[in-house]
Amino acid sequence: MKIEVRQEDITTLDVDAIVNAANKTLRGGGGVDGAIHRAGGKEILKECKEIGGCETGEAVMTTAGEMPARHVIHTVGPVWNGGENNEDELLQNCYKNSLQLAVENGLQTIAFPNISTGVYGFPKERAARIAVETVEQVLKDEPSVEKVFFICFDKENYNLYIDLLKE
Repeated sequence: MKIEVRQEDITTLDVDAIVNAANKTLRGGGGVDGAIHRAGGKEILKECKEIGGCETGEAVMTTAGEMPARHVIHTVGPVWNGGENNEDELLQNCYKNSLQLAVENGLQTIAFPNISTGVYGFPKERAARIAVETVEQVLKDEPSVEKVFFICFDKENYNLYIDLLKE
């Protein structure tokens, strides 16, 4: 199975890349974003400042600083506004563009958090379905990615992903 679900701290993973649910400024924030910036150290923030920012649905890459992962792929998820503002498509783009960046850089293992489901308010079940379906589709077309991890902070998200992968 190329997809695995875990409930643990994404900053501790020894993978080619962890994905950061970043904000547009790439300057760190709360949730996963803050945890990654704290664990990775000053190097990540320095590289993010050089990049300058990232638009919703897009992805950029930095080193992982002091974390075991080798890279951080920063992607900006959509803020939920009722589903009438292309939120689904923008969330799909987060996963597609992150995986495309991984492929372009020869990365084979990548770990995703639950993008947009925290303070951005995206409904968790809807976001999980988009994440799983998008990643499964990309993996069909891109055999170079060996393993994708969905790293869940809470039991609710963990159970949603486990159930979706059983379907």
